[in-house]
Amino acid sequence: MSVPSSEPLLTPAEVASLFRVDPKTVTRWAKSGKLSSIRTLGGHRRYRETEVRELLTSGTEEVTRT
Repeated sequence: MSVPSSEPLLTPAEVASLFRVDPKTVTRWAKSGKLSSIRTLGGHRRYRETEVRELLTSGTEEVTRT
């Protein structure tokens, strides 16, 4: 997956703090396909900030609809 160099990437801990979940939960989301991840050369996962914000917004909308 190609990412523009100017697009901000978030660590699992940063994503977890936004959703108020454990970083392992974020990794599970990536493995299940709920959130796509990018691997660094060292094998660490990074997440596109735009995708994380979209997921955060859609999750909030789902909660307010019910």
